[in-house]
Amino acid sequence: MAARIEHLVTSGTFSLDGGTWDVDNNVWIVGDDNEVIVIDAAHDADAIAAAVGGRTLRAIVCTHAHNDHIDAAPELAARTGAPVLLHPDDLPLWKQTHPDKAPDAELTHGQGLTVAGIELTVLHTPGHAPGAVCLYAPELAALFSGDTLFAGGPGATGRSYSHFPTIVESIRDRLLTLPGDTAVHTGHGERTTIAAESPHLQEWIDRGF
Repeated sequence: MAARIEHLVTSGTFSLDGGTWDVDNNVWIVGDDNEVIVIDAAHDADAIAAAVGGRTLRAIVCTHAHNDHIDAAPELAARTGAPVLLHPDDLPLWKQTHPDKAPDAELTHGQGLTVAGIELTVLHTPGHAPGAVCLYAPELAALFSGDTLFAGGPGATGRSYSHFPTIVESIRDRLLTLPGDTAVHTGHGERTTIAAESPHLQEWIDRGF
């Protein structure tokens, strides 16, 4: 059966720099009836495990290490035996949430992850966080953008470990160069497309979005 994208929304909190906010997170499951990967194991390992069902979980991919995107990752890994993958530049953030449990393997720019006969390419897109990554699956015309790119603009850069000029560079050089019909599956909120966002880059820069 062909690879497909499944979507789950989980709810919890995001905490950084002494503040805590209620958030809803998008969890993306990519694969077929036999094997999948999970992108961002957020908040609820039970719900994610139920969505995976009896399929083999090949990897738990973290787009970045803010706690709301990784809080359920170690539990899901323990239940399934799947490795947790994270870019090493986000280890300082990871350790704020999981000081006693390291990720299982590193993500690198250009790395390919294969599941259900398709490849997802890791794109290092720092700015929202130093080790933020996106995953591009051309066979699905899909980008999984984490908190780097949303419908309406870049991810937030007002807190520790973030940098607005860097996220703009990441989006300009590594995301807006993708085909316009690429669907952008975001870390929070609604999906968008590359074509819908690319005309607005200069507006974001001018506003210091």
